[in-house]
Amino acid sequence: MNVAFKQPPTSTRTLDSIAEALLLPSGIDGVYARTATFERVVNGLTDLISEYREPSTEVLRFPPVMSRRQVEKSGYLKSFPHFLGCVSCLSGEEHQIRTAVDRHEAGQDWTGALAPADLVLSPAACYPVYPLAASRGQIPAEGLIFDVACDCFRREPSKMLDRLQSFRMREYVCIGTPVQIDAFRRRWMKLAESFADRLGLSWRIDHASDPFFGRGGKLMAVSQVEQELKFELLIPVHSAEQPTACMSFNYHRDHFGSTWNIRTASGEVAHTGCVAFGIDRLALALFATHGLDLPQWPASLRKALTI
Repeated sequence: MNVAFKQPPTSTRTLDSIAEALLLPSGIDGVYARTATFERVVNGLTDLISEYREPSTEVLRFPPVMSRRQVEKSGYLKSFPHFLGCVSCLSGEEHQIRTAVDRHEAGQDWTGALAPADLVLSPAACYPVYPLAASRGQIPAEGLIFDVACDCFRREPSKMLDRLQSFRMREYVCIGTPVQIDAFRRRWMKLAESFADRLGLSWRIDHASDPFFGRGGKLMAVSQVEQELKFELLIPVHSAEQPTACMSFNYHRDHFGSTWNIRTASGEVAHTGCVAFGIDRLALALFATHGLDLPQWPASLRKALTI
């Protein structure tokens, strides 16, 4: 764990000052159109992350929606109900749907006619992988590693550009024994240092907790820190006093293994862990640090991102 930033912040730009060139407002806080310049860097980041993919890693790309029942079974409603976005649709006979349309045409509220679908917006890229792994039976002795990604959603409207409602997440997920998960997470916390250095970013790694819901959530957060189940790579996008979490290193213990009955080769309940990359946050950190003029970025960085 690092208690100070690797190097002092070099940026004099604020996110607000670079927003107009990178992210265009949609009228909804935390939802933006992304410019070509922003996406060029995002593509470079995606390719660079792939360079760190370990052998035998299975690559999966998930849609931005997933099964509501899977999210319920995973316990997301218990821990983070305030973030969940559910898909609702107009259904029924044609005349019922037409009534809702007519209400809209009359300037009235039509949303009461919506009914919940069996889908929710994916809150994290890793959630669909656990039931998938469970469906294949016992995992091999060497464990499993997945490379997963999707567009995610969390209902936390904010005007801060590093706290989006709709954002992209990339994860490496490990399923195996406690020893394998510990080694995976330690390995990745070390790799993250070289990753951030290649990007020319100031960083530090520190204990962290998830924003659990309610009073009980505060106790869960304290326990998470005490057990060192979550660390984050922090970058001073705004300031050194309020850094932005751009990567996280998580140990779920046997939560998903027990939930989905994922078993190791020896028949024990599997443990899981993941390293998550906040793609949009990392891109913002790069622009805040190095400026908007990509040709003026350090040559080593442009080479790493192939831009």
